[in-house]
Amino acid sequence: MTPPADQSAIKRAATPLPLDEALVDLRDQIASFRFVLDAPGVDEARVMQQDLLNQLDDYLLPRVRRKDAPLLVVLSGSTGAGKSTLVNTLVGERVSATGVLRPTTSSPILVCHPDDADWWLDERYVLPGFGRVPGPAPDAVVGDQLVIMKSDVLPKGLALLDSPDVDSVFEEHHEFAAQFLAAADVWICVTTAARYADALVWRLLHRARDHGATLGVVLSRVPEGGEEIVGHFAEMLKDNGLEQAAQFVIPETTVSGGMLPSEAADEVQVWLSGISEDEDGRAEVIRSTLGGVLDTFRTRVPELAAKVEEQVALRTMLREEVEGAYATGLAELDEATRNGSLLRGEVLARWQDFAGTGDLERALHAGRGQTGHRGNRRKRTPTRVRALKAALRSALESLIVAGAERSAEEVVKRWRSRPAGAMLLEGRDQTLDRASAELPRRVTRAVSAWQDHIADLIRTEGVTKRSVAKFVSYDEDALALVLMVGLFGFGTSDIAVEGGTSAVPQRLLKALFGAESLRSMSAKARADLRGRTGMLFDEEAIRFGQVLDGAGVPDETTPVQLYQATYNLEVAR
Repeated sequence: MTPPADQSAIKRAATPLPLDEALVDLRDQIASFRFVLDAPGVDEARVMQQDLLNQLDDYLLPRVRRKDAPLLVVLSGSTGAGKSTLVNTLVGERVSATGVLRPTTSSPILVCHPDDADWWLDERYVLPGFGRVPGPAPDAVVGDQLVIMKSDVLPKGLALLDSPDVDSVFEEHHEFAAQFLAAADVWICVTTAARYADALVWRLLHRARDHGATLGVVLSRVPEGGEEIVGHFAEMLKDNGLEQAAQFVIPETTVSGGMLPSEAADEVQVWLSGISEDEDGRAEVIRSTLGGVLDTFRTRVPELAAKVEEQVALRTMLREEVEGAYATGLAELDEATRNGSLLRGEVLARWQDFAGTGDLERALHAGRGQTGHRGNRRKRTPTRVRALKAALRSALESLIVAGAERSAEEVVKRWRSRPAGAMLLEGRDQTLDRASAELPRRVTRAVSAWQDHIADLIRTEGVTKRSVAKFVSYDEDALALVLMVGLFGFGTSDIAVEGGTSAVPQRLLKALFGAESLRSMSAKARADLRGRTGMLFDEEAIRFGQVLDGAGVPDETTPVQLYQATYNLEVAR
């Protein structure tokens, strides 16, 4: 029932659920998701899902809750097969339209004993999605409604439903036919001697077999001397695993008033009467069909779960595309903050102004005492220090925003290259390929906080080497800027620095704090910057996760819940 890989995820219930509750739970799980992402076989998966829901709503739940409900016999077949004629013959009067105009059955006709009419007119029971119209009704009734006809000829406890043609030119008729098949206690396929080998006939028969229906087949319009046709049809049934179906032959004969001669349908009439009037026969049909349908769920629901797992795999792939694009952007940003490329233009000019005019030298104070500003005296930050700090902040902010822009662009490019991703992006706000409008504001806060963190590191961990501590004190804010310039790779780029000052940050900081302390502060500062940037990128990536969630793409819990519900159903049986 459940693939071995999923067994560990299935929790066995302490006490089995009643069968109807297990079916309701399974129905809820099947209805809880949609097949959203475009993938091979997704249309078939949607049909599979709807078929299961139809059979639960239209047959299983009503039948389990009311085993005494009338039996539903659905007659189906291709256009012109003669099913309406057969219904009229079994009833003994013209209740369903026949004729050369195709399709002749526009709305489904249900014929029942008068004592059962109230049951079939109640929309709470079988086929709850259909409206009910008391008959007789005009031949041309159209719509998703059942026309309920009464007939004293039919035995109590049995109803005949003349389904629309399965190959009707009307698309909704195909859906009706599938839904009626799912709701049937007994399903009778009507075909002709001329068309019994058509692929459509066998698709119908296979579907009925796979859905667990009690099955009858009628081969009509068999010409005189057509024993070879009858024999060949029986062989085909056997070859397709359908030899257990009740088989009936109706010879070519005259149709009058929309009916066959009564004797032509005698065998079908006797079979149906035996099913409805004999308690054992009725119980056997219910047991056989109910059990057969439930048996099919052992494979059909896991097959559906496997299709859901394909959607989950696509969801995972799309998420990985998002993660990959932003991880690449983060790696590029990390490199750009190491290789000196950030220290150009305004930043370089402000650094040279700071280092070459004496402000850097004044940041170091000769004499004994504690590091930093003495006592509680407040000292005004030099203009060049403020300008350098602002230039560094602005350059880093621009670099982060540009990296986020490229990452968003890359995600959209990757998604558009895949059918599933392209479908998700279709008709959506095109701003997804750019950074969010809130990002610059968040980046400004993050970079300012990082600069403050650097100053705190200098203040709390920048222990001056003993060899220079008794001679030098320093300004934490100014040295924090020196550390930032060193972190950003000053002297590693191809920029020519006047006066041979390319290694000033590294030489100064190493001489002041020592190599080990400098490595520790640098590592912590770089990790903090990467962490803050990573959080910004994660927040940007959330937009794409919201697209997946908003579209209703199933997550990894959905197939597990389907397997669990299937297991619970098996225990409940």
